[in-house]
This record gives sequence, structure tokens and C-alpha cells, in this order.
Amino acid sequence: MRWTVHGERSIYDSPWMDVRLADVELPDGRRFDHHLVRVRPAAGVAAVDGAGRVLLIWRHRFITGAWGWEVPGGRVEDGEDPAEAAARELVEETGYRAGPLEHVVAVRPSPGLHDGIHHIFRADGAERIGEPTDVEAERIEWVPLSSVPELAARGEIGSGSTLAGLLLLHARTISGG
Repeated sequence: MRWTVHGERSIYDSPWMDVRLADVELPDGRRFDHHLVRVRPAAGVAAVDGAGRVLLIWRHRFITGAWGWEVPGGRVEDGEDPAEAAARELVEETGYRAGPLEHVVAVRPSPGLHDGIHHIFRADGAERIGEPTDVEAERIEWVPLSSVPELAARGEIGSGSTLAGLLLLHARTISGG
């Protein structure tokens, strides 16, 4: 059942998001206003070393008041390819340069509320080239990919996009794919 969109208008706009109000109609004829958010795409990278460890950041998110492991990542800038953004964010947040990148998954975290898409890449290895320039993490660590299910079960992976990417990588590892 597809909804009909009669139009939408901006309520608040910033470089980070555009909060909008859409005039929508359900297939049964009911019509109402629906709030939504339009956001830039984001990209992150899970750098995996030869020992089966992934480079993660341990950070606090003030919105939820929670700490958690995340892959380094951030928004894709205008004119930037998601892979370029992922590689740039890895350098900025960790001081590591990514090895060859492979697209793992594109996640739409909350399609009932916003149009955001998060691209998660895998990097085969990463080389330390300096200190982070965008300090967002309390810790930067190589974490065994095999520990991802346990970390997830304990609630220590704070981002749904990180969780989706890491669980896919873990599943590929245990299935030999």
C-alpha cells in the first residue's frame, strides 16, 4: 500500500538536517501531516587487520547519554563519494589511513522518520599516519571481530549502522565468505 504525498515544506533547515512536514494520504483516503527529516548521507569504515581485529572508537553520544563502540564515520560532504568520506573520516577520527575499501552495506536506520542512508565499508588493514584531528573518541582500539556478537548483546555497540556492518562482517568471517 503506497502513500500519496501531496507536498512537503521545510519547518527548520540547517547544514545538518532539514525538518519537514509532509501532506500525505493513505490508500484508504485518510490524509494527515507527517513529520520527517531529510539528512545528508553518512559513511563509515570498519578497518580489519590480519589478526581479525576491527578498528573501533569508544565514544559518548550525548543524545542517548550512552557510551558505545562505533566504526569511525560521518557525513558525506557535497561532491564527495561515500568511499572518500569513509576514508577521510577514518583519518580524521583515528589517525589511520584505510587500506583498500569494499562496500559492505547501505543502512537506512529509520526510514519512517528520515531519509538518511549510512554506507559502511570494510578496509583491509589501516596504516597509522598520525594523530586524530577530529577527536570524538575516548579510546581508539583494535577489537576482535569475533567479540562483536557479545558486545552487541551487552549493548556496547551504540550505533545501528555500526552494528549492521560489523555483524555482516562477522557473519562473512564465520561462513568463510
